[in-house]
Amino acid sequence: MIKAVIIEDEAKGLYNLKSLLQKYCEQVTVIAEAEHIEGGLKILNDPKINPDVAFLDINLPDGLVFQLLNQLGEVHFDIIFVTAYEKFAVKACQYSSIGFIIKPIDPDELQEAVSRIRLGTVNKINQRLELFNQMYHNPNAFEKMSISALDGIYFINIKDIIRCEAEDNYTHVHLKTGERITASKTIKAYEEMLSGLNFYRVHKSHLINLNYMRKFVKGDGGYLVMDDGKKIEVSRRRRPACMEHMRRLQEGI
Repeated sequence: MIKAVIIEDEAKGLYNLKSLLQKYCEQVTVIAEAEHIEGGLKILNDPKINPDVAFLDINLPDGLVFQLLNQLGEVHFDIIFVTAYEKFAVKACQYSSIGFIIKPIDPDELQEAVSRIRLGTVNKINQRLELFNQMYHNPNAFEKMSISALDGIYFINIKDIIRCEAEDNYTHVHLKTGERITASKTIKAYEEMLSGLNFYRVHKSHLINLNYMRKFVKGDGGYLVMDDGKKIEVSRRRRPACMEHMRRLQEGI
């Protein structure tokens, strides 16, 4: 069983989350709840409670939940943020591999967030929180991201990613060091996360860092050659937009 605490100030929201957990996530048992930072500190500092995960509403009556986390010091449980849609919070969660669910809560998204809880492993939650805080408070400084992989959590520089390659619901992230990380997210998720950062999806299976293109080979079977030597097919439908991206890159636009 997964022991959970919920910190949520709206009675309706609290009841709804508990009901959804009971119905769709039977492996989760709610052992404590609070409505504000003060109450949250009390239960999370209680050694008898010792949760596996905390569902945290970001906006609480007495401040942002980050104030609570900062007062705790070391965090020894996983975190799932619960929030109304907030662009920067969602983006920061994605970059730091921290779970989140958007109000109104979708049962499928709740189940997916719960499935990513890591029990009995080193989940590097404090490093992930540090990365989240950097991005939440400085949303234009996306220099680093975490990747939740099959064998652990990696922290990498975005500029070191050469390309991402899809395989079913997984994504292989190829780095300039030659390392390959298999991430438990779809390539579409990485396309959305890396949009605006000089990445472009040239094929349903390939998302590339335009800075690592070596050349484009024309013809019916047009393809790109990357700096790591990999030949990447460019789909016919995406070719005009890809050529425009390359033109802009060449001209420094």
